[in-house]
Amino acid sequence: MVERPNKPSSLVATPGLPPQPTVNFSDDNSLVTATLPTGESITVLLYGATVISWKDSSSTEKLWLSSAAKLDGTKPVRGGIPLVFPVFGPPPAGHAQTSSLPQHGFARTSRWEFLGKSTSESSGDQQTGDLSVKLDFGLSSAADGLDPKGKAAWPFKFNLIYSVTLNRRDLTTSLVVTNDDERAFDCQVLMHTYLKVKDITNVTISGLDSSSYVDKVDAASTKTQSGEIRIEGETDRVYTADGPVIVSEGGKTLFTVTRDNLSNVVVWNPWVEKAKGMGDFEPKDGYKEMLCVEPGSVGGWQTLEKGDAFEGAQTIALGA
Repeated sequence: MVERPNKPSSLVATPGLPPQPTVNFSDDNSLVTATLPTGESITVLLYGATVISWKDSSSTEKLWLSSAAKLDGTKPVRGGIPLVFPVFGPPPAGHAQTSSLPQHGFARTSRWEFLGKSTSESSGDQQTGDLSVKLDFGLSSAADGLDPKGKAAWPFKFNLIYSVTLNRRDLTTSLVVTNDDERAFDCQVLMHTYLKVKDITNVTISGLDSSSYVDKVDAASTKTQSGEIRIEGETDRVYTADGPVIVSEGGKTLFTVTRDNLSNVVVWNPWVEKAKGMGDFEPKDGYKEMLCVEPGSVGGWQTLEKGDAFEGAQTIALGA
């Protein structure tokens, strides 16, 4: 990201217009925070373009972030919405293009460039107007912030544009991948979203009934979902499904996750023993207050020829 020694403390709307969203930068240019006039906000860490906070108008946090999460660029962030690209999970040994990459690729371990903001202004009452703010971030094979290990392990020319759009009742994240290389490349994309809940034992996940999934806790066996999902132990499943995924707690809808061009969704919770074994997962009983619902395209590979682009997005809506 280009340093701006004379940058303003915030980007604001034209004086005289109704209150509009604002965008503020941290003093060290590591964080970008966008706030709607009605109080909703998001905070994005330029390291990984990781959304680390999403609050509603009452300042209630909607994303889970480990209290031990590293925000200084020394390791991937545990919590929020880390980006997975160009490979999901441990790279498969038999896939030559990605076999040397670190787990989950390098998008989450690279410093992204903030490209700018755009807003949709309210045309009436703030409480009912159509308020939104969109933040755009970029990462390319030529970027100074690209993780050098990732660049060495995956020497393709590419361009990524990541957009984070905050509305009063929902959050949308979208990623566009463009192949700028002369060669075709394979890639996978996933948004590793950590949702915050009060008590995981009261949570149900619906919308995946009758869907096929790979159960990574049970030797990667293929199964079919029957009814709602309840988290009663370590859970790590890769579903292939259409339609929205609904997260409820105590019978009340907390989140509705819809996907655009992302055919998979991972449902993950580490539970007791796994959480104990992760050094950056704190508090150790934090698994009780989080649930990962991760839209992605990870069941196979997206093969992009020269000049091709792939776009995928998720929208997380609050309540029913």
